[in-house]
Amino acid sequence: MAELEGLEFGKSDFVLLDEVTMEQFMDNLKLRFEKGRIYTFIGEVVVSVNPYKHLDIYGKEVIEDYRGRELYENPPHLFAVADAAYKAMKRRAKDTCIVISGESGAGKTEASKYIMQYIAAITNPNQRAEVESVKNVLLKSNCVLEAFGNAKTNRNDNSSRFGKYMDINFNFNGDPTGGHINNYLLEKSRVVQQQDGERNFHSFYQVLRGGSDELLKSLYLQRDPAEYAYTSQGASASNNDSLCHKAVMAALKVIGFTTEEISSIYKILSTILHLGNLQFTSDGEHVVLVGEDTVKHISELTSTEPENTRKALLYRTVATGGGEVIEKGHNEQEASYGRDAFAKALYERLFAWIVGRINSVIEVKDYNPALHGKNTVIGVLDIYGFEIFDNNSFEQFCINYCNEKLQQLFIELILRQEQDEYQREGITWQHIEYFNNQIIVDLVEQPHKGIISILDEACLTAGKVTDTVCLDSMNKKLGQHPHYTSRKLCPGDKTMEFNRDFRIRHYAGDVTYSVEGFLDKNKDPLFQDFKRLMYNSSDHVLKEMWPDGKMSITEVTKRPLTAATLFKNSIIALVDKLACKEPYYVRCIKPNEVKSPLLFDDGRCQHQVAYLGLLENVRVRRAGFAYRQPYARFLQRYKMTCEYTWPNHLMSTDQEAVEAIVNQHGFEDDVAYGHTKLFVRTPRTLFTLEQERAALIPILVLFLQKVWRGALARMRCRKIRAIYTIMAHYKCYKVKAHFWEVERRFANVRNMADYGKSVEWPTPPAALMQFHRITQHLHRRWWARQLIKNIPPSDMAEVRAKVAALSALSGERVDWGYSRAWERDYLANVSFSLGYSFRTLTLHIFTLIRHIKVYQYSQVLFSCSVRMLNWFNNTKDRALLITDKHIYRLEPKKHFKVQKRISLDTVVGVSVTSGSDQMVALHTASQDDILVHLQRGQLNPNQDRVGELVGSLTDHFTRVKNTPLPVKVCSTAFQVHMSGKPKSITVETKPSQTAADFKKSRTGFTLLLPHQ
Repeated sequence: MAELEGLEFGKSDFVLLDEVTMEQFMDNLKLRFEKGRIYTFIGEVVVSVNPYKHLDIYGKEVIEDYRGRELYENPPHLFAVADAAYKAMKRRAKDTCIVISGESGAGKTEASKYIMQYIAAITNPNQRAEVESVKNVLLKSNCVLEAFGNAKTNRNDNSSRFGKYMDINFNFNGDPTGGHINNYLLEKSRVVQQQDGERNFHSFYQVLRGGSDELLKSLYLQRDPAEYAYTSQGASASNNDSLCHKAVMAALKVIGFTTEEISSIYKILSTILHLGNLQFTSDGEHVVLVGEDTVKHISELTSTEPENTRKALLYRTVATGGGEVIEKGHNEQEASYGRDAFAKALYERLFAWIVGRINSVIEVKDYNPALHGKNTVIGVLDIYGFEIFDNNSFEQFCINYCNEKLQQLFIELILRQEQDEYQREGITWQHIEYFNNQIIVDLVEQPHKGIISILDEACLTAGKVTDTVCLDSMNKKLGQHPHYTSRKLCPGDKTMEFNRDFRIRHYAGDVTYSVEGFLDKNKDPLFQDFKRLMYNSSDHVLKEMWPDGKMSITEVTKRPLTAATLFKNSIIALVDKLACKEPYYVRCIKPNEVKSPLLFDDGRCQHQVAYLGLLENVRVRRAGFAYRQPYARFLQRYKMTCEYTWPNHLMSTDQEAVEAIVNQHGFEDDVAYGHTKLFVRTPRTLFTLEQERAALIPILVLFLQKVWRGALARMRCRKIRAIYTIMAHYKCYKVKAHFWEVERRFANVRNMADYGKSVEWPTPPAALMQFHRITQHLHRRWWARQLIKNIPPSDMAEVRAKVAALSALSGERVDWGYSRAWERDYLANVSFSLGYSFRTLTLHIFTLIRHIKVYQYSQVLFSCSVRMLNWFNNTKDRALLITDKHIYRLEPKKHFKVQKRISLDTVVGVSVTSGSDQMVALHTASQDDILVHLQRGQLNPNQDRVGELVGSLTDHFTRVKNTPLPVKVCSTAFQVHMSGKPKSITVETKPSQTAADFKKSRTGFTLLLPHQ
């Protein structure tokens, strides 16, 4: 039984219906179709309704859901049946088959493709190349066979016009090793004639619409199908022919067709199209061809002589009894008939050759049972369903006979399976009433009395035997048969025509056949001239298709078997082949005639349910016991409903545990106990168990979730603890390793010339980043201390000033005089710069000391001659003296008379440029800044004193006043305030300038520098 879905989707298995009636069956089928559930079980049979839309239920995830699972574990699906057939084949080494049946448009071809897709997906897990090659050929063969064997009909856009049975061979590992394809009754009459609204085979339209211009030119074809008599009927309809042609070409190459073979295939297709356009006319005594160019094209495409081709189309070679050979000319009707018969035979033999060529590629080669183990088989049968048209001819007669045989096999195997299972389990078998269609099968195939025998007898009779004569013979011999009638036997039935129609009461319903054309189609005559013409072709592929053409004209052979007898023999062989396998069934239903995904035609579907025998299938399955399951599986599913079996039972066998479940619920009168299975008589018992199980599942799920979450939490906790332990030990190791590496690298730094400054520090672990920075800082301090302790105390002031300048300028000024000794008080050495005598200098110094002594300073921070602006914005040479208390502007020419004194506390910042000029601005709180250009002196004209001034001031402010002095380094210009007014100071280089000097500009002042 399938896993029960919600009641809103109906019952997933028809066996579980409350009552087995057509009404309940149809209501359940319709409900599931409307809810998007296109698959329903009847035991192990899948009923499939064509949805006429794409459903996302065939992907990889769905395949994994069904892989290796039992039928009852998942909702109904094609994959469930495919997996069941595969498991039976693999586990029990049992040959199995999947029979897909239903009428045209019910979805048989798509079902077979999905089954092949599933088998390909679940096999060859090790991706062995030879197995993958076999799988690819098996899958690609579908594409080729659809192109050459399918056509658009009024009922189906991709209708299979032939029956296909494919055997897939598997090795002992369950991997496909090869296969074999049998084809049955290709509808070759479609090549020359189609019903209104239908098309010829896909292959013709694909080559016309999808072939390249070069290909069509080489085949003498035009792209429009309307240009050809055999394809003009379906010229307006298109089924993505261009894309399909590319897919077919690719598939042919994957399968292994050579370029020459592919070329021959399309030459034959084009030959058939050209044949259809041949016209015959009579000149009184003889029939002649209209259009000799077409004959030449046919000759070229078939690699034959034009004259031989023309003679085969216009004449028939006959051998007389005396061995004489004569040529008999055709009349127009005979010529047209011969042309069409030749076209049909060409296509039929091409299709048979393609199937044979595929078989030669996929057949199992070099198989040795002793070496490779047992070779098992899964067969997939995709064959035409029962057909009832407005005009039913010989093809429908053969197709419906085939369905009668398959229905007979279906009922026999289902009954046999049921009876065998009852006997194996020791359950008493009860006789089941069902319709046995053996009487209909005998009506068709019985020797000497059946319809096929009557047709063969009429074909063998000498003289002119017509279809009407054959119908009279059937009326005489079968007039008393309960399933046969005609207008002559029932004159009052006006639904049949006199001398034309007869009716067979099939298991699926009454079908009226028109006897017109029966004898010709049964004889399937083809003039021997065409066979010899093709055998003598220089195209070896074409020659291979016509081996019977090698016979001499005068050679006497046995009369060939008729088409009906050949088909009967092939169907009997097919049934025998299926009977020895374990069968699985897919019964396809077409919901409506307009291919709508929304419409469910009750009458149409009920008719199909009837002729597919689905209701009888349900009755057979439910006869006696509707449901059976092994004890272990039953116990596994329902053990939670009994206190004696949950969570595990303590009884000696599973059967005793199952009896405890049944007895606790009071179902002992509704069950029977087999040797390995429990048999349940009515679905109501099962539903009661299911309802109780469904009520308990949420409680059990919560309990299991609680236990499992606890287990997961404990596992996570243990893992986290282990992780943290490992992390702690690893961190400890990394820390120690870092210490060891630092110790190794810095072990000898005391003896190095640079005290370890060039030693590269190892990268620390994240936990030691802060410690690493502190250690580096300590090493730098130690390194500095090692350097400083060798410096004399008298030089420490200069060192501090240079360090302060380095920090203040931040590398933005390249040259700031750090490489020379700083004198600071350059006015003390003013004689060298101004050329004074020693006596004069002494007088100046005494005068300067007398002038500034009253201001009480303890240290001169910096002094220097400068160029600066006066009160009237004129530039003058002055002296700048900076002490630890004040800043002085002095007049050198007046014995260094103090012109202006500013408290050092009012200085709030310093601005310099990043160039080599000596311009410095001292910003004051009163917004009356001091702007000077330091003069370098005559002895050292390139001496930079800006760094010395900046370093001395910033060191003093930081060390004495504990206040940082902001220093701004500008690239070309900076802002100052003079008498409270903002001024912009820029720097320019002037070639004609001899000395640095300030010049007034529009926004302030410009320092003009001589060209270096």
